[in-house]
Amino acid sequence: MLEHLRTQGFLTGAARLTALRQLVLQAPAPVIARSLGYHDNTTTRLATETAKTWNQYAPGDHAQ
Repeated sequence: MLEHLRTQGFLTGAARLTALRQLVLQAPAPVIARSLGYHDNTTTRLATETAKTWNQYAPGDHAQ
């Protein structure tokens, strides 16, 4: 499938990178890394590049 997209002119590497950047905006980088099999450093770097490091993230119920 990816080869077919490449032959049609789609930049699959750029699309994958864009998708990862979007994911690290929605969840902490280590969670994305473990879920998708990436190294923590890779997703942390992408999170830093997108200016969302989740370093203030505190899990739990904050409605109380």
